[in-house]
Amino acid sequence: MLTSRFLPLAVALGIGAAIAGSSVTAKASARSPIVHTSHAAEVDTATFAGGCFWSMERPFDNTTGVISTTVGYTGGTRANPTYEDVSTGTTGHLESVEVHYDPSKVTYDRLLYIYWHNIDPVTADGQFCDRGNEYHTAIFYHNDAQRKAAEATKEQLDKSGLFKSPVVTKIVPASTFWKAEEYHQHYADRNPVQYGLYRAGCGRDARLKELWGSSAEPNVPPM
Repeated sequence: MLTSRFLPLAVALGIGAAIAGSSVTAKASARSPIVHTSHAAEVDTATFAGGCFWSMERPFDNTTGVISTTVGYTGGTRANPTYEDVSTGTTGHLESVEVHYDPSKVTYDRLLYIYWHNIDPVTADGQFCDRGNEYHTAIFYHNDAQRKAAEATKEQLDKSGLFKSPVVTKIVPASTFWKAEEYHQHYADRNPVQYGLYRAGCGRDARLKELWGSSAEPNVPPM
């Protein structure tokens, strides 16, 4: 099933069949929770949900100190969910990005700053043109230090007077993260034309500028 962000692309570019074919292929092979191994001295993990995971991957990919990013599904109850499962809005999963980073090169506070400035934190039923349970925003903390940092920044935003409405982004414990189908990984960079049409049609840039002004979208290079 194609969601709202695929429909205008399929009509404009005639890519519906190609996307559907990719989905069938990805669904045919069972996927497992992400298990990361690394020879680096220290690798920490941060997990964020900010609506469309295509859009949330690029800011972190272009951050010094980030080792890797993976888009997927977390926060739900069904094991090994597919994109089609999550798109029903009934599994409890959110589209998310898992960020592995070197804390000696980039701090968790910096990742939080990038996260907040790439989302609409005051809209509860989705992000930009994407509406539904799977597009809610959340910070999934992996330890108590991350929880405290996330709660502190959320409180600062609420007290800043920047927004007319309270911040609705949830801060919850991290749970099993299921890697999304391969065609979703780094989608924006691998499909710049399709992604560019989606982003323009979704009104993401205009809303971020309205919310954050000149500090919107840090670390997002031009397509």
